[in-house]
Amino acid sequence: MDDEVPAHALALTRILPAGRQDVFAAWTTAASVQQWMCPEGVSVPVVELDLRVGGAFRVDMLIDGVVVSHTGVYREVTPPEKLVFTWTSQNTLRRATLVAVSLRALSDDTTELQLTQTLLPTDETTQQHTRGWTQILDHLMTYQRVP
Repeated sequence: MDDEVPAHALALTRILPAGRQDVFAAWTTAASVQQWMCPEGVSVPVVELDLRVGGAFRVDMLIDGVVVSHTGVYREVTPPEKLVFTWTSQNTLRRATLVAVSLRALSDDTTELQLTQTLLPTDETTQQHTRGWTQILDHLMTYQRVP
């Protein structure tokens, strides 16, 4: 699949040790997103999610003492299998990119996650987001939901 990714786009796949419902909940619950959706050395002081088609979200990341806001609008919300949303920040040169997260159950407690991001403006922003999403998905791999 990586061979099919057009320029200024990225695609990542992970096999997660959790059921599809739990993985979907991790993406769609503000308290969960705040725990894992950040690259190394970054924290997330604010998460706001309006989880519906047309609903907006905001994820503020504290990077080297500076708050970087990531905003977007949900385009598709199909529990527990798919989320599609725009993703805009200073790191996308304030242009709306498109992120799709697809979840496929491999067993009751194993899920394949495929993340694509398209409409990235430059090679550099594509490389930055590939690094960022790689680290974010690494955090998701080890995220443990607290009951």
